[in-house]
Amino acid sequence: MAVENPPHASTTVRTLSFIDTPAMAENFMRAVQYDAYGGGPAALKHSQVPVPSPEKDEVIVKLEAASINPFDWKVQKGMLRPFLPRKFPFIPGTDVAGEVVAVGVGVKKFRAGDKVLAMINPFNGGGLAEFSAVKESITALRPPEVSAAEAAGLPVAGLTAHQALTHLDEVPGQQPNILVTAASGGVGHYAVQLAKLQNAHVTATCGSRNIELVRKLGADEVLDYTTPDGAALNSPSQRKYDIVVHCATGMPWSRFEPNLSPTGKVIDITPGIGTLLTYGLQKVSFSKKKLVPLLLNPKGKDLEHLVKLMKDGKLKTVIDSKHPLSEAQRAWARSIEGHATGKIIVEP
Repeated sequence: MAVENPPHASTTVRTLSFIDTPAMAENFMRAVQYDAYGGGPAALKHSQVPVPSPEKDEVIVKLEAASINPFDWKVQKGMLRPFLPRKFPFIPGTDVAGEVVAVGVGVKKFRAGDKVLAMINPFNGGGLAEFSAVKESITALRPPEVSAAEAAGLPVAGLTAHQALTHLDEVPGQQPNILVTAASGGVGHYAVQLAKLQNAHVTATCGSRNIELVRKLGADEVLDYTTPDGAALNSPSQRKYDIVVHCATGMPWSRFEPNLSPTGKVIDITPGIGTLLTYGLQKVSFSKKKLVPLLLNPKGKDLEHLVKLMKDGKLKTVIDSKHPLSEAQRAWARSIEGHATGKIIVEP
């Protein structure tokens, strides 16, 4: 995940003196953090740290669930060094759901007792803990029809899928043809559902064990990526793709280009240097087929839209596994393996 124009957040330690929680001693909380780049799951440490207090436009959430994204362990590996983390020790995690226990100056939409979900500023982190500080602007109410675990899976992955599919507006005329790679993963399983809600024809790739799941999510055609046709991304109906929501890794542009419509776009949700170079060359050459890097620009109204779809039963979170905070290392390792079906949830 890349984030465009992340909001500024203080790196100072903030303590909340008026929360009375029996599980905490002297307003400290349990949290998982790491002290340096690298080390994988073994480098995650369980610590007691001060409970955060709300700054302006922030709310403090007592967490009921959080989810892990590949972005989290990529930061630990140093892939965004020296920008992230801002300092060590660092508490990872951006996707959370829970109950508001305190509000900062200027907060108007929420009050103590509200059930919410939120995306934490990735420059701050703080999701793998008992309490987190979140910005009002990227927090949404969680209706009783949506569980904390379902809600916690939604922010980064759901918003990424939603933003990628805004490119559907650029497809002229007829029903657009969409390809979703790694369609059983965190972003992919939301992208399939959201594309179908926009009346697209959806082709999806996944492993053989998840073919039926992806069909149930709404895909019209499903390719096993280990087969020759799946590896070549050949549509069974021989249709060209107007939009590709590219959630997998390790595929060169040359794999996509023959399968695209004349103005087809590949939206790369995990852009690297190769994606950026190809994007720049296509700009210079005025290519009609494009590889587009996605920089996530999270918006509260989009999160509210996704929550309403979930409340109405039109969107769901597929949960790969649930882990207690005490076993966060196991959840971290599961994400690094790269074979999760849906979202990995941690419950404090």
